[in-house]
Amino acid sequence: MPNAFNIRPRPYIIAHRGSMDRCPENTLAAFRQAFEDGADVLETDVRMTADGVLVCIHDPTVDRTTNGTGRVEELLLEQIRSLDASGGDRRYAGEQIPTLAEVAGYIGEDRALALELKSRKFLQEHAHRELLRVLGEAGILRRTIILSFSVRHLTIIRRLAPELALGLVSFRHIVPPPGPAFLGPAPTILSLNPWYVKAAQGRGQLVCPLDPRPEPRLRRYLRMGCDALLTNDPRKTIGALQALRG
Repeated sequence: MPNAFNIRPRPYIIAHRGSMDRCPENTLAAFRQAFEDGADVLETDVRMTADGVLVCIHDPTVDRTTNGTGRVEELLLEQIRSLDASGGDRRYAGEQIPTLAEVAGYIGEDRALALELKSRKFLQEHAHRELLRVLGEAGILRRTIILSFSVRHLTIIRRLAPELALGLVSFRHIVPPPGPAFLGPAPTILSLNPWYVKAAQGRGQLVCPLDPRPEPRLRRYLRMGCDALLTNDPRKTIGALQALRG
């Protein structure tokens, strides 16, 4: 496993779109809050603007998370930066959709970044050149892992950017597939296959349940030996872990 996550005690706490239950998702406020709350890894989504800038937003459009409208890949960065991403919460007035370069600048030496590449543009070489440039300039290439639900996409990414560590997120692979360094199975998979985690770890793969509100199932995940926990609220998840451990 590349040293993208080999940095902190396990289970690693992965902040899903930042601390999104406390702040507007995929904003610098959410990412700052996640680290303040003790997260080890930031998870975010990446798309490319019409002028080739990488930005952190989940949806293909800006409609749900900002006061604007339109498809991300059809908007210029200047247009996207003019939008309010506060979700109507006055405490976060002025929050914008951040660029990947801005987010990368928040990743300290003992933290990591998980990126889900959302656009089909990432099946093209130029998008990966830009991704590698941003991560390389921030000095976090070896502390970043690329996530996808598609084995085909990961295969293409491996060919275009072999420097990157890869992770497969899945609702359907009952048996851990070989290859990716990181696996994100849905909770139902772990229920159907209680040996999933041990089998993956036997090949050197890390396992993190695809369960952004994991507190009711924490005891089971710890018993199975999961390497990481995804969460919408790092503070809440860490508090629940501490309570279980006494």
